[in-house]
Amino acid sequence: MYNLKIISSTVRPRRKGPMIANWIADKARHHGGFNVEVLDLGEINLPMMNEPHHPMMRKYEHEHTKKWSATIDEADAFIFVTAEYDYNYPAPLRNAIEYLAHEWAFKAAGIVTYGGVSAGTRAGNSLKADLSTMSIVPISHGVNFPFFTKLINEEGIFVPNETSHNAAETMLNELVRWSRGLKIVKENK
Repeated sequence: MYNLKIISSTVRPRRKGPMIANWIADKARHHGGFNVEVLDLGEINLPMMNEPHHPMMRKYEHEHTKKWSATIDEADAFIFVTAEYDYNYPAPLRNAIEYLAHEWAFKAAGIVTYGGVSAGTRAGNSLKADLSTMSIVPISHGVNFPFFTKLINEEGIFVPNETSHNAAETMLNELVRWSRGLKIVKENK
């Protein structure tokens, strides 16, 4: 089994990202190919990058960075769950990514986006471009939720449709496949 870290990107009060992250985490646990951990940036609360040395040096001075480094380093794959803010993904996610360098490399990533009419796809495309600069392999299959608040029922439970479940299954299958292949790449770096 592969270690999958699901990163929920939003930090605002009353955010909906954690419920979507928990949904995809349940799907990943039932998939059977992963050990799953949800990383909620709202709870982790990384300050804006405050390390005195460039991340490429891995000379971390702060405990929050050392802990973040260890958590990301042990991952084999990621799923980024992101909203779309002003045609892009949230700043706390960019900050969390830029804290590190080596720890991200040669791992596959799926992306789950949510938003209004665009379903967060503009944020997802921007994130894909940035992930590749960190030597992360963003897979082509993802899950997108347009008008996602319509999928939250009166009890406050996120209830996606069958198409979303199928898209998640396809993404998880691809993550396993890429994780298997990238294991060889990591061993030969």
